[in-house]
Amino acid sequence: MKKMSKVLLLAAGLATTLLFSEPAGAQGKPNKLGWKLGAQAYTFNRFTLAQALDKMDSCGIHFVECYPGQTIGGGIEGKMDYNMDAAKRAQVKALLKEKNKELVAFGVVVPNTAEEWTAVFEFAKAMDIKVITSEPHTQDLDLVSSLCDKYKIKVAFHDHPRPSHYWHPDSVLNAIKGRSKYMGACADIGHWVRSGLDPVECLKKLNGHVFSLHFKDLNEKSPDAHDVIWGTGISNIPGVMAELKRQKFKGLFSTEYEHHWENSVPEVKASAAYWYEQVSKL
Repeated sequence: MKKMSKVLLLAAGLATTLLFSEPAGAQGKPNKLGWKLGAQAYTFNRFTLAQALDKMDSCGIHFVECYPGQTIGGGIEGKMDYNMDAAKRAQVKALLKEKNKELVAFGVVVPNTAEEWTAVFEFAKAMDIKVITSEPHTQDLDLVSSLCDKYKIKVAFHDHPRPSHYWHPDSVLNAIKGRSKYMGACADIGHWVRSGLDPVECLKKLNGHVFSLHFKDLNEKSPDAHDVIWGTGISNIPGVMAELKRQKFKGLFSTEYEHHWENSVPEVKASAAYWYEQVSKL
């Protein structure tokens, strides 16, 4: 109990310090590295997309990864869906512009037919989405490869924990071998930890094939682990970031905080500040 209290106090202290001490010049360093700090809207899945964008704003986060099924809100009827018509897409783009947010990625989405896959790529093209986050069925890999080449849009293979098909980096490498250069990995480092894997070693295996990340720090290495403020858990955030720099990674870090769902903003904000602090040291 005493040990747990010390951990909680450390986390609270780190959050307070980081919230008010973002390193000078930290905003410019990510641009030089080609890094974008964003948020997976799933972090705020108890809220509408419009509300989620406001919460991201309060955390100093500009880039967005949307997911299918979130209520849009902000006076716009319906949910985020790759089958939205042109008028609805225009409304969502206007909402993003109003909130000063840039939509970079969309997922996790798993189409079941060639028609659905084509619809996803058409949606991504219309919305200026750079990365489709997915866990494609193995029988669709050649189709996905051809669509990637046709649309020049990336598909990043996401790793839900074992026993999901892509839980291990080797399965991602096998899937993309000999296929489009626009096929790579969305590295969910938290799910790797839940699967008992070392995030740094996983990144090394995927060297050069990481397109984006779902960024997490967890309290323990187990399937039941939960998110904690970055830098206070066991995901070795500094080591992960150093490895990504070594690989000359350029792309999106999607904050995906899946804890304290109703009031995660303080922890997301503290995590973002920690990220900028670590970037400034690289």
